[in-house]
Amino acid sequence: MAWQKILATSDLLPGGREVVRVGKRNILVLNHDNQYYAVENSCPHLKVPMKSAKIENGTIVCSFHRSAFDLATGEVKTWCPWPPAVGKLMGMVSQQKNLPVFPLRVENDHVLIDIPE
Repeated sequence: MAWQKILATSDLLPGGREVVRVGKRNILVLNHDNQYYAVENSCPHLKVPMKSAKIENGTIVCSFHRSAFDLATGEVKTWCPWPPAVGKLMGMVSQQKNLPVFPLRVENDHVLIDIPE
């Protein structure tokens, strides 16, 4: 797939989040510390939407079981630690998987994304 415009930069101010549909995927686009990121809008554990996830120390943390992923690479940092004592069992429902991330660039006041087919 080629680069495609998904948002105007004015639509995603610092701290902003927007879910956009690109092909068959729902992509969460974030402006965190004036840096744009694009990740799959579903946690790889149980497919919970990531739009309300917290950003902490360079990670995006799922609000449901608190799995944490590197915001830039999608690499698993913590897999399903919540709730205490039960989290590890819940983590066994699905094997660890990285959160898909997608390349972005800004061009002529628009955010563009490249999603491989």
